[in-house]
Amino acid sequence: MGGTEHLTVQREGATLVLTLNRPEAKNALSIAMLVGLYDGWLEADEDESVRSIVFTGAGGSFCAGMDLKALAGKDMEGQQYRDRLKADPDLHWKAMLRHHRPRKPVIAAVEGYCVAGGTEMLQGTDIRVAGESATFGLFEVKRGLFPIGGSTVRLPRQIPRTHALEMLLTGRPYSAREAADIGLIGHVVPDGTALEKALEIAERVNACGPLAVEAVKASVYETAELTETEGLAAELVRGWPVFDTADAKEGARAFAEKRAPVYRRE
Repeated sequence: MGGTEHLTVQREGATLVLTLNRPEAKNALSIAMLVGLYDGWLEADEDESVRSIVFTGAGGSFCAGMDLKALAGKDMEGQQYRDRLKADPDLHWKAMLRHHRPRKPVIAAVEGYCVAGGTEMLQGTDIRVAGESATFGLFEVKRGLFPIGGSTVRLPRQIPRTHALEMLLTGRPYSAREAADIGLIGHVVPDGTALEKALEIAERVNACGPLAVEAVKASVYETAELTETEGLAAELVRGWPVFDTADAKEGARAFAEKRAPVYRRE
């Protein structure tokens, strides 16, 4: 199991938990964090025993965005991480889920600050839970910057355009309740319980057929920008093969026998 000094990786049953671990900086993104994140996404993709991913932050914050000072550091500490970025100039975008979509469902557990790059990474997740005191927002325009992590493309596709443009153009903070009202997150829970709720959702995902779960997720994203006719045709291509799997037969048997299914990704 991988990880770095700023990114911890843990297993909770069939769930891989990736935790941004730089609480003294409200988990602002560092080179070590980005490298650890990318490796974590790859580990989840490649390990067939992983059925879901929970993405969270340590110390009461999710992520306060980029730490430009840390990313620009010139000292030799962490040189191995800079070497990784040099070898793959796209690594940071893959880590932030801009240029990489994990095969397995990603459930975000947000406490505290989830702003700027934090809100941008959030848009690359599939299911989102937040503590009631969490704060969201894209502050880039207030600093004369551009939210280049994907928000001008993704946000209007995930929430109503009027809300997306207000968030993008005002740079103001949003409470968890307001974020839920506009559809940016799905659950608001008492502070300190976002991870618990995310793991609960992950367990429900893990109990389902993994091949079916991955195919459903892929179909949702593959068909998002197609016409209805094109999307329905693509859904058949993605969905029909699932019915021929051993997992599908096990699901039917388990239902008939009134027992929990045992899926083996076959």
